[in-house]
Amino acid sequence: MTALLAVENLSKRFGGLQAVADVSLRVAPGEICSVIGPNGAGKTTLFNMISGVLRPSGGRIIFDGIDLATISPWKFAAVGIGRTFQNLALFKHGTVVENILTGRHTHLRSTVLDAVVFFGRTRNEEIAARQRVEHIIEFLEIEHIRDAVVGTLSYGQQKRVELARALACEPKLLLLDEMVSGMNQEETEDIARFVLDIRDELGITVLMIEHEMRIVMDISDRIHVLNFGRKIAEGTPDEIRRDPAVAKAYLGGQRAEAMAKAGA
Repeated sequence: MTALLAVENLSKRFGGLQAVADVSLRVAPGEICSVIGPNGAGKTTLFNMISGVLRPSGGRIIFDGIDLATISPWKFAAVGIGRTFQNLALFKHGTVVENILTGRHTHLRSTVLDAVVFFGRTRNEEIAARQRVEHIIEFLEIEHIRDAVVGTLSYGQQKRVELARALACEPKLLLLDEMVSGMNQEETEDIARFVLDIRDELGITVLMIEHEMRIVMDISDRIHVLNFGRKIAEGTPDEIRRDPAVAKAYLGGQRAEAMAKAGA
């Protein structure tokens, strides 16, 4: 099957620091893939290159047949890449609906004059955008906070609003950066369920960075492991669970060897 996303020998250097070195990975349509690794492994830098926040120092990113180096970063959302961020990037003084509506900007074709007149195409686009937002609100079960000011919401609720905004751009590929970080067990389980529904019901491919290994192992089809900017392993959850290189990266050499001898 042709990959929806193909990362080929990707590298990123910041002066003398090699943050990502010669990383390659493929994500097939309909997959839930995870990128894991210790802190400082280069995971977020990799996401920043895939989403256009950073330009690679070397290598290529091919998304849905498009070499992303040939288009402007602000067009990445338009070609089908949506993203959440590890640190929330919401408009805290806006309502939930207003924040989600900002994710619809890539689908708006009206001119400034159209907006002033608010007739024809502009009115139809506004109606379609609000219908889409209401569908997402229902999908993520946040009807009870739809009119709340985002800054007054709990951290877990704000994370769900950011997920809603990413879905509003109707991505083909959704990048989730530490979605369950800082959440309690119930919120974490809800997000895991939503990620599966996003793939199964909305048909969106998911690539996520996650430290919560229970979630990674439960819902991922494939896992890519980074350490010191390099990919050290790739496989199914069962394969990654048994990989000694992964255990060593997370636990250190002596402890990993002890666990292996103990049959852990």
